Amino acid sequence: MAAKSSPDRYGKVAVTIHWLSTFLIIGLIGSGLRADGAEDAIAKAGFLRAHVPLGVAVLLLTLARIGWWVFADTKPTSVPMPVWQDRASRSVHFLLYVVILGMAASGIGMMILSGAGPIIFGGEAESLPDFWEYLPRTPHGVGSRVLVALLVVHSGAALYHHFIQKDGLLRRIWFSE
Repeated sequence: MAAKSSPDRYGKVAVTIHWLSTFLIIGLIGSGLRADGAEDAIAKAGFLRAHVPLGVAVLLLTLARIGWWVFADTKPTSVPMPVWQDRASRSVHFLLYVVILGMAASGIGMMILSGAGPIIFGGEAESLPDFWEYLPRTPHGVGSRVLVALLVVHSGAALYHHFIQKDGLLRRIWFSE
């Protein structure tokens, strides 16, 4: 498998970024839900100790992916599909980038405005601020729900193409030749 994409499949760099981002986002969703549901500040801080670095990693991977597409690689040609599906696919991909970047911005904004970073990573965890007092908390919460919905649509469409259409779409973003 070549590092760069070919007309019919994604290259090793794009595939690696895609699947690494996938697993990190799953970890982000899990740790974010656990932190949000934690009753006690020490438990919440523990989940946030995982959540914050995962969020930074996803942000960096997303920026690397955008840079990769803009400066180094081209995407494979689209699999033949109805126009509405192609437009929906492009829209979902675009919205995934927008929501991921928005989630990163709101998460960073919450950490800065609340001063929670030093508390989470070394201070008195029992004195965590109430994140709901900070403006970025609302878009972060809404964004998480939108992200989950987009991931369900994205995954569902990929599985539909793989198992129903059998058009090889999912194989194009996997590691094997």
